[in-house]
Amino acid sequence: MDSKEYDVIVVGELNVDLILNGIDGFPEVGKEKLAEKMTLTLGSSSAIFASNLSALGDKVAFLGKIGKDIFGRLVMEQFQAKGVSTDLIIRDTSLNTGATIVLNYDEDRAMITHTGAMEHLTINDMNPETLRKARHLHFSSYFLQPGIRRDVSTMFKMAKENGLTTSFDAQWDPAEQWEMDIENILPYVDLFFPNEQELLHLTKQSSITEAISSLGKNANAVIVKMGNKGSISWYKGEIVKIAAFKNENVVDAIGAGDSFNAGFIYQFLQGASVEDCQYFGNLCGAVNTTAPGGTTAFTNYDEILKAADPLISPDK
Repeated sequence: MDSKEYDVIVVGELNVDLILNGIDGFPEVGKEKLAEKMTLTLGSSSAIFASNLSALGDKVAFLGKIGKDIFGRLVMEQFQAKGVSTDLIIRDTSLNTGATIVLNYDEDRAMITHTGAMEHLTINDMNPETLRKARHLHFSSYFLQPGIRRDVSTMFKMAKENGLTTSFDAQWDPAEQWEMDIENILPYVDLFFPNEQELLHLTKQSSITEAISSLGKNANAVIVKMGNKGSISWYKGEIVKIAAFKNENVVDAIGAGDSFNAGFIYQFLQGASVEDCQYFGNLCGAVNTTAPGGTTAFTNYDEILKAADPLISPDK
């Protein structure tokens, strides 16, 4: 029996999402637009990943920073409802919990984020003793967290030295500068999870093949998420492409990539092959699009599989 308190510790940003759907056009300065639907829910890439991995059945704890405010209380309540441990979350009375306004247009969206407390998480907020409570460490949203950005390689090295496997999803750079210390970070990362556009920007290459090749000397495994085109993985020199599951009635795509990560890591921690992890990741990404927001479709393992029934399965 595994003696670890957690399967996964997730380190990352925390905020709430205010999601608007059915909007009658794009915003214009000086004009007001109406939205048919509004949802206030737990947001952030890291939080969606943690919640959905917990719903799949893993023991998950979150290490992040929030304010002691209404949004912070919502974060705590929704994590607890999803079975994610909040014991490692730091609540700071001097800071505001972050928030993102999401404007949905079919399968695309526009977002505005107030980062708040997430900017203030630092390497000093974690230690080897805490990390040793888990089997795996996952980190998301590199560019939204300046407090820890320069120490990400130190964090992953600490995790590896204490026996954890690791995964990393850098996410989009709002400043579009794409400056990341790939050479020092990726050697300590077992699984790197960019999407197609992020990968091309980070490597400054024009094709996925060239981009993966440029990471080869530093990366251990690269898994590229491509939305409705599926995913591509590179591991030990082998490239595997798996087509997407298709949902004919997409509600929205918020958190689909994070749900892919959750599905992949869930299988990875059970010792599955990279191909099987990737296949299940594709499935979880598609299930995510069957309900609004990033976590609504994920209640428990059996219900997730039920939600997958109507999806069009790719050839494995």
